[in-house]
Amino acid sequence: LALWGILMTSSICLRQTDLKALIAYSSVSHMGLVTAAIIVQTPWGLTGAMTLMIAHGLTSSALFALANTNYERTHTRTLLLVRGLQLIFPLMSTWWLLTNLTNMAMPPTINLLGELFIISTLFNWSSPTIMITGIGTLITATYSLYMFLMTQRGSISTQFRLLSPTHTREHLILILHLLPLGLLIMKPALISGLFT
Repeated sequence: LALWGILMTSSICLRQTDLKALIAYSSVSHMGLVTAAIIVQTPWGLTGAMTLMIAHGLTSSALFALANTNYERTHTRTLLLVRGLQLIFPLMSTWWLLTNLTNMAMPPTINLLGELFIISTLFNWSSPTIMITGIGTLITATYSLYMFLMTQRGSISTQFRLLSPTHTREHLILILHLLPLGLLIMKPALISGLFT
């Protein structure tokens, strides 16, 4: 049921037009993996669950912070209306790219470590689960890229030509989210050594 939930919530993400709803549903999808790992009750599964919970907590929070910076300037969360922000906020676009790559568990992020632990555990428990987790991972990559492309690429609307610049505090918030993710992959034993 947890794996089925991953497929359902990931599929819902592909149809979202509201940026915050997309981020929220992506969190539910990732927690489906965590739930499946906890239910299997193996040391690797629990390690993967703990790793992914910590990693996703930082990643999802960073995505919500980015969505808020967009909303403060454009006053809309609709993906179709907010396009081409890379032209106005190139540094913020870099934060969007890094956070989305982390959300889709690209190497060398700690999210990948957690997902590998969980997928290995589920495969050892029942080999057909590799198909469901594989499809879930593919859909996750699809909606993460969709979120990035819809908010950052394309031509910007004429109503958003004069937007206030980004602030140092916003960049500091994102550094404080992504820096721990980068540091944890250098010393994953801090979180992954809890159950092994």
